[in-house]
Amino acid sequence: MSTTPACPICARPRCSFYATAQDIEYFTSADDFTFFRCHDCDVLFLDPMPSDRLEEIYPTNYYSFHVDAERSIAQRIKRFLDERAFAALTRNIKGSSLAALDVGGGSGWLLNDLKRADPRVKRTAVVDIDPRAEDIARANGHAYHLTTFEKFETDDRFDVILMLNLIEHVTDPMAVLRKAKQLLQPGGRIWIKTPNFDALDARLFRNRSWGGYHTPRHFVLFTRDSLVRHCKAAGFEVAHCSYTQGAPFWTVSMINELRKLGLCRVSAQRPSIEHRLTPLFHIGFAALDFLRMPFSRTSQINIHLTS
Repeated sequence: MSTTPACPICARPRCSFYATAQDIEYFTSADDFTFFRCHDCDVLFLDPMPSDRLEEIYPTNYYSFHVDAERSIAQRIKRFLDERAFAALTRNIKGSSLAALDVGGGSGWLLNDLKRADPRVKRTAVVDIDPRAEDIARANGHAYHLTTFEKFETDDRFDVILMLNLIEHVTDPMAVLRKAKQLLQPGGRIWIKTPNFDALDARLFRNRSWGGYHTPRHFVLFTRDSLVRHCKAAGFEVAHCSYTQGAPFWTVSMINELRKLGLCRVSAQRPSIEHRLTPLFHIGFAALDFLRMPFSRTSQINIHLTS
């Protein structure tokens, strides 16, 4: 670990220790991982970033590598809300035939939802590092690019780019934003969803491996203000920015507390996302956050960008 780590965005060492966390979801490592806060950029970042350990820290049972053939009640509610959000995202995009790219989209299940929400979406593509998702994605009619977004090369341009729970997983968020801008058609929209570390649950569990750290898979975390500022610095206009529910982070944090008390079991083979309490916690904490949203900051941010 660096004694004075440099911020991955501004490259300056004006940073201070923020928290230490462990992998409390998939137990891929027994290591302690350290987050620092950049005082200039107002971001949290992991130092060191285990970018050379991707096969280790993304296990075969990682949630985004799988298809939900039978969605739970919580997942069906999320699907309904996602389809409404997709309709709002594409409403102001002109054209009778749209192209969409999902970065980190796994099997392309969100693109399936996007196509249901807006039938104008005809051409779809996924960029992901999971070889097991390729056949499923192609069977659903999506082009599949087995690579990281940083290495992705194409002459295509897209009307919609989804980066949902993606920007926090990369070592250089600004490079990813600039690349996304190059791939965006004029008049298109990018939808980013990412954790907000300036929230109630983030403060309550700051030193207790908060679920939003998703340790060690989240490398850089933003606040709403710092995310807006850096998206503008990458050349985007912000069409919309809002908080949204952070039930997954509440849920992971609470299940970890119950685990430490000996009241529930999670393991590498049965991570917290598969625990029987997870759907109930998701519904309960989503309701809590929706009630709080008009007057407080919740732990996820939605932002729509245009060039």
